[in-house]
Amino acid sequence: MSFVVVIPARHASTRLPGKPLLDIAGLPMIQHVWQRAMASSAEQVIIATDDQRIADVARGFGAEVAMTRADHPSGTDRLQEVAAQQGWPDQTAVVNVQGDEPLIPPAAIDQVAAVLLKHSRATVATLCEAIVDEQQFRDPNAVKVVCNEEGEALYFSRAPIAFPREGQAQDIAGKAVWGHRHIGIYAYRAGFLHRYVSWPPCLLEQTEKLEQLRALYKGAVIQVEEACVSIPAGVDTQHDLDVVRAIVRQHQGA
Repeated sequence: MSFVVVIPARHASTRLPGKPLLDIAGLPMIQHVWQRAMASSAEQVIIATDDQRIADVARGFGAEVAMTRADHPSGTDRLQEVAAQQGWPDQTAVVNVQGDEPLIPPAAIDQVAAVLLKHSRATVATLCEAIVDEQQFRDPNAVKVVCNEEGEALYFSRAPIAFPREGQAQDIAGKAVWGHRHIGIYAYRAGFLHRYVSWPPCLLEQTEKLEQLRALYKGAVIQVEEACVSIPAGVDTQHDLDVVRAIVRQHQGA
C-alpha cells in the first residue's frame, strides 16, 4: 500500500492562536500529530504550513516541511499546493491529517488510504461511524453522511439524515443506530486535488459550509467506510485542549 500524508498546520487559528505549537505533555501539538502519522504505513509525511515559527519547530523535531501560501481558503487548497510542489503523479494517494488531531490513530490513516486504493472509481475516500445518540444525530456540528449500496456518498449534511419518519432509531445488528457521522479524515488522488481547486464553491457547499459537497456537486465519487477504530475529536477550543492533555497524561502514567 503506497500513500503519502500531508498535515496542514496554520498558526492563525481564531479560537486558539498558535494552536499547532501549544504544549501537550512537553511536546507541541503538531509533533504529536506528526508522530502518529509517522507510525502509519505512509511512505512520506509532510507538514504544510505558511508560518515560519511552525516550520522551524517542525524541522527541529525532524519533520519534512513544505512552505505554502498564506491565502489558502481551506486545507484542501494547501494540500494541492504541496502535491504540485512535489510533482506527485495523478494517481498518488494523499491523506490529509489535520494538524489539530493529536490523538489520531495510525490505523485510521492506513484505513482511509486503503479504502481509496481499493476502489478504482473513487477519487476521494473518507470514514464514518454509527450514531447511537439521538442528541448527536440532531446536532448540526455533527456532520451526517448517507451512502448508496456500494458505500459511495450520496450526501453530507448538518441536518439529521436520513430523517426517521417514525421518530426512532433503526435496529442495525441489534444496535439502535440513528445515522452515520462523517469523520473528517480524507484520502485524495493527487489529480483530483488539481481539479478541485479549479472549481468555484457551489451553492450546496456554501449553504451547509461543507467543502466535500463541491466534490459531489461535480460528480466525484467519495468512498465511505465505517472506521475500524474510535477516532477522538480534534482540538478546536481550550476545553478540547484540556481534555486531550488529560488523556495524554493518563496514557503516559499508565
